[in-house]
Amino acid sequence: MPRIVTVGLDGSPESRAAAEWAAREAKLRGLPMRLVHVWEPAPPHIAQAPLLGPETHQHWSERIPRESADGIRARHPGIELVVEQLSGRPGEVLPDVAKHAELLALGSRGLSGVGGFVVGSVGLAVVAHAERPVVLVRAGEQAADEHNLDPAGIPSASAPFRPVVLGLDAANPDDAVIGFAFEAALLRGTSLRVVHAWNEPPYIAYGLPPDLEMNARIAANEAAAVTEVLRPWRHKFPAVEVVEDSLSGKAADHLVDASREASLVVVGRRIRSSPLGVHIGPVTHAVMHHATAPVAVVPHD
Repeated sequence: MPRIVTVGLDGSPESRAAAEWAAREAKLRGLPMRLVHVWEPAPPHIAQAPLLGPETHQHWSERIPRESADGIRARHPGIELVVEQLSGRPGEVLPDVAKHAELLALGSRGLSGVGGFVVGSVGLAVVAHAERPVVLVRAGEQAADEHNLDPAGIPSASAPFRPVVLGLDAANPDDAVIGFAFEAALLRGTSLRVVHAWNEPPYIAYGLPPDLEMNARIAANEAAAVTEVLRPWRHKFPAVEVVEDSLSGKAADHLVDASREASLVVVGRRIRSSPLGVHIGPVTHAVMHHATAPVAVVPHD
């Protein structure tokens, strides 16, 4: 199966930001890029309206990927780009598209003045069902946002990348998630910050005084567990500098904080089915909605 970086495009500002991110990622990985526009046919009563007939709808559906592809080729010369238009519901079509991709990039909309983002029903459906990594990119995301400031203190895409952040569950580590994060850091020539969170002892909830000795023992054990999980990965990726953060508290809060200085945040999603449907997981769900950097959600068993 050919490796390719795919982006789902609908013409919105956030999907255009995702397309730009995908083009940069394709160059980093030395892979071709696939731009997919899913055309959802208008209901018959709307399609037959005088101002939005079938021909008009089709014209706009074809114009969106064509103009986006022209812009990507102009801004990223030399990139191998494939454009494809499919028909159906995006939330159902894109997970199938992702099966044939190295990763799938999608846009998510920011809420102005509010500490959160709107992933949207399509994005949530794709993340919940995709069998390959899905990267969510915020509207307005620029190349320079993923890099440190240059020596003059000016945002610049020519400066070194900010760290990649990995959310690690040391009790249930998964190779797919960890490997994706290490590879992303290696491609960017940057460090990998590994964030692991652990719960404080239950006596905190009962208002009892803290047991400092117990806290220190738990913290040491949790930190040792992180180090042990990462040991083989350090040997496999010796060029990647690893920073280990084992912190008490909520994992989502720590990951959102870390995202402010990250080029990419990597979290996992367990592939499982239940009578109530698929489940993204509370930590991943919170990071998807509140992280300020692009978020890669990697499915795993």
